Amino acid sequence: MTVLVTVAAVLLLVPAGLVAGTVARHALTSTEWREVRQQSAVTARAVRSGTITTIVEPRVAGVDLVQVVAPGHHVIASSHAIRGLPPLTDVWPGVRHPRKDLQVCAHSHMGCLRLSAMRVRSSPDSPVVYAGRRAPGVLSTGFFDSLFGIQVVSLIALASLATWKITGQTLEPVEAIRAELASINVKDMSNRVPEPDGADEIAKLARAINSTLDRLEQAKCRLQTAFDQQRQFTSDASHELRTPIAGLRTQLEEAQLHPDETDLHEVLDRALSDVDRLEAITTDLLLLARVGVNHPATLERLDLAELVRTEVSRRSDRLTVHLRLDPGAIVNAVRAQVLRVLTNLLDNAQRHARHAVWTEVRHNGGKAELSVMDDGDGIAEVDRERVFQRFTRLDSARSRDHGGTGLGLAIAREIAHAHCGTLDVEESPTGGSRFVLRLPLAMPLPDEI
Repeated sequence: MTVLVTVAAVLLLVPAGLVAGTVARHALTSTEWREVRQQSAVTARAVRSGTITTIVEPRVAGVDLVQVVAPGHHVIASSHAIRGLPPLTDVWPGVRHPRKDLQVCAHSHMGCLRLSAMRVRSSPDSPVVYAGRRAPGVLSTGFFDSLFGIQVVSLIALASLATWKITGQTLEPVEAIRAELASINVKDMSNRVPEPDGADEIAKLARAINSTLDRLEQAKCRLQTAFDQQRQFTSDASHELRTPIAGLRTQLEEAQLHPDETDLHEVLDRALSDVDRLEAITTDLLLLARVGVNHPATLERLDLAELVRTEVSRRSDRLTVHLRLDPGAIVNAVRAQVLRVLTNLLDNAQRHARHAVWTEVRHNGGKAELSVMDDGDGIAEVDRERVFQRFTRLDSARSRDHGGTGLGLAIAREIAHAHCGTLDVEESPTGGSRFVLRLPLAMPLPDEI
């Protein structure tokens, strides 16, 4: 940048300096010629008016050489600077051209002179006025050119230095950003690049980089969380599968070792029970893997109130299910998956309720709410999120005979999220737990508006 600006400054300022020097010298020369002409005119008027004396007092500053010369080149008046000297030149203006400007170098002791010779009158015996000044020498012209040269060089140097400083200050934040980025690694992404003040491009770049780093760190955290959950899930799944497999092996080995003492029907019943548990776990795991892959063709308009009424009517529960259903809660969903959520919630409520279960469907803003409540012991607030984790059983539900696979609520929440909804557990007004499924209401059809 500095070299580029320096070259541009040279290409612009050097010609400009030469032109400016030429114009300035021309203006100075024109001023000098104008001054000697003005002095010659003033002196000629004084001669015509008869007020001239033998000693001429110059009236124009800088013009100190004045002579009045009669025909025959006889000096009749002069200024103090050339008192007693012969005529400054032998040039004699004619009647047709009463004024002549010339530069003479005939006087070695005075150097070159710039003179204006002016005829006083048009008569043949008219005297001539010479007014002049010393012409600038080579040294004076060189000093004048040197002054412009110094100015041009100074401006070029100033432009180069300013460019170097400004560019350095501008790129300093970029270097700081580069150094900070170089120090960031995958293990620690908490560092951020410095953000300069202002709203220029570098400040915007720094903010964009920090925003990207924030997203990368969040993605890393989510990836790490997902990895940890996957590892925990794999560990839990292997443990849950190992238990029925180990029980099944134990029963079969015991029957093999003591065939005479084994009740075949009892062994088969227990083995089938363990197989049922294995099948239930693998079915739930498969369903968890498939949840969220909802093709638009599988979605249909469902009336939650009608769905709940139909499902409850076909169940044979130990406790009565009380219904409070508002009509018109229409959602777009996969019927089988919503039924799975309802079944899981009803089964969970039937396990923990004392006397009855309540199911409600209602509108709440732009959401349809499906609530399942019981009058059991409820769930402590600290455990209300933990119950949705896979293979989680609270102390009151540790029994595998009544606690299910430990995937029911996890499946229900995954289904809710796959339908852009939520599933939460709250305190029930009946004293137990209240599970609430919230799904977006479907847009009404044209004939329903």
